[in-house]
Amino acid sequence: MRVTLYLPDHLAQEIEAYRKARPGLSLSALVRELLERELLKRPEALLEVAGLVEGAERSAREHDALIRKER
Repeated sequence: MRVTLYLPDHLAQEIEAYRKARPGLSLSALVRELLERELLKRPEALLEVAGLVEGAERSAREHDALIRKER
């Protein structure tokens, strides 16, 4: 998938400084790594990124809260 990101100048500068300190790290690899880390940390985030499921009885956040409560 191809997407276009618009970043504020200060964030773009931070990203470039981060990448310069890590030769060989592409912007695509950085974004993938950060998204995967975030999605693993919050399983419901994957459903949020994918969008709402039509006809679902509860939202991904409500479902996640229910599962965490049962543990």
